[in-house]
Amino acid sequence: MSAVAQQRGLDELIVGAAIAEARRSGEPVLDVLQRSSGLDSHDLGTALAAMFQYEFIGGDKLGELTPNFTQLSPAESARRLCVVVDGNTMLRAVFCNPFDDKLRPWLEARIDAPLEWVLAGRGELSAYIGRHGRSVRAVDSAAKDISGALQRDKQIKLDDLSLVSISQDASPIVKLVHSTLYDALRSGASDIHIETTAAGLVIRYRLDGVLMSATEVSGADVAEQVISRIKVMSELDIAERRIPQDGRFKIAIDSRPIDFRVSIIPSIFGEDAVVRILDKQAITNRMQGLRLDGLGFEPRIVHELRVLAARPHGMLLVTGPTGSGKTTTLYAAISETNNGQDKIVTIEDPVEYQLAGVLQIPVNEKKGLTFARGLRSILRHDPDKIMVGEIRDTETAQIAIQSALTGHLVFTTVHANNVFDVLSRFVHMNVDAHSFVAALNGILAQRLIRVICEQCSEAVPPARHLIDQSGISGVAAASFAFRRGRGCRHCRGSGYRGRVAIGELLVLNDELREAIVSRVPVRQLKEMAVRAGVRLIRRSAVELVRRGITTLEEANRVTSMA
Repeated sequence: MSAVAQQRGLDELIVGAAIAEARRSGEPVLDVLQRSSGLDSHDLGTALAAMFQYEFIGGDKLGELTPNFTQLSPAESARRLCVVVDGNTMLRAVFCNPFDDKLRPWLEARIDAPLEWVLAGRGELSAYIGRHGRSVRAVDSAAKDISGALQRDKQIKLDDLSLVSISQDASPIVKLVHSTLYDALRSGASDIHIETTAAGLVIRYRLDGVLMSATEVSGADVAEQVISRIKVMSELDIAERRIPQDGRFKIAIDSRPIDFRVSIIPSIFGEDAVVRILDKQAITNRMQGLRLDGLGFEPRIVHELRVLAARPHGMLLVTGPTGSGKTTTLYAAISETNNGQDKIVTIEDPVEYQLAGVLQIPVNEKKGLTFARGLRSILRHDPDKIMVGEIRDTETAQIAIQSALTGHLVFTTVHANNVFDVLSRFVHMNVDAHSFVAALNGILAQRLIRVICEQCSEAVPPARHLIDQSGISGVAAASFAFRRGRGCRHCRGSGYRGRVAIGELLVLNDELREAIVSRVPVRQLKEMAVRAGVRLIRRSAVELVRRGITTLEEANRVTSMA
């Protein structure tokens, strides 16, 4: 008898008596044992796990597991009180009844893969199965409901489109929209693309920066009604179909408020919608303890960024396309330097997650609060460090530069392809070149690049012509650990799971400042930067290919081969 089981008030006599009572009464052993032991579901599970020498899992650890309902359906999981979940190296069978002698052979006969058996408390396991079973691939089931409804009645009524929760008697359209939102959130999607076609509707998710198909629904009427549902939720004009509309809405999923930003635009077949998911609470939780060395940058860039973020004044510019992680990088820099001794103020559009001890101001252009106007007010708020979400116009650029020249440290972003294009962007904004280079400490251009899924990674060299086109010599290619992901349930068949940041960092020195003011050609400026130690972003991407972290195809997709 284990010490843990005894500590929980469970011994062989109690278990033996419960088994005997169950045989007499016909009740399940687990029911009798829970009643006779006086233990709750969690404590009983802990004691049984110790007695039968299983790993026990419960509470938050159980909630973090990802169910694999392709192996065992939600209905079967609920009936047998056992669920198959994805583990690090193999599937795990989480169950609660070690007295069920038929469960193990039944499940092992159904699943042709090794299983690791883990015990959980019955109450927690039942709640887990119920919570996840209601939502798994709800998009597919909702799409089937719509197909059936269309066969019964060509005109689906929109009377109940004001509902937020999915009730049993809700319209199939409501179920489809809300199930799509839930499934996209669980998948980790950043955006939902709802596209109207000649045949009906296509729903796609943006996962790790790439669009992946989620489901298709037939019927032109369905597409129109789904867009109308989203308009109602966003408080937009459902009768207006000729001009773009923007809106937002908020709903609670698993008792957590989620913000959704909506963009609707007319197309040749009707209207298309893109829904941006802003899960502020989840992002804020992930941002706790955020550090620059956790983003994927090479150590040299991390060190230089920390030096730039610790300077008393000047400007640090981060550039890259939308969704390349610019704001996250700036937040990481601010978090590392936020020691409570400086006043830090940010102005953003929108504020996507909160930082403790930082005053964050959301842009509201409808009310007249623009970046420029907000930045002027910030300067009267005695700041030490300022973050400007994006420089979009001349006025904002001039105020930001003036702030950096008057003793403030300014973090900001601007859209450009590389560190050298940033310079021309400011020139086109009619910014004084001398003031700009005097204020500027450094420019970081970054991208997010997908990494190969660890679960299905295998050594597969790319085609020879792809290596040649990428500018990699035969001698250099021999040192590359070429790998790719074959696709599995962990990565939804894509071969990639997660992303890391890569970048090129230009730290200005006197020679570079003089060259910028003199407006030397970009080619010459690039040569000077390389001599100063700048490692171009393309080289960083190829280095990840060499180490087997990403694929050559992904490096070519994200960075230019020029």
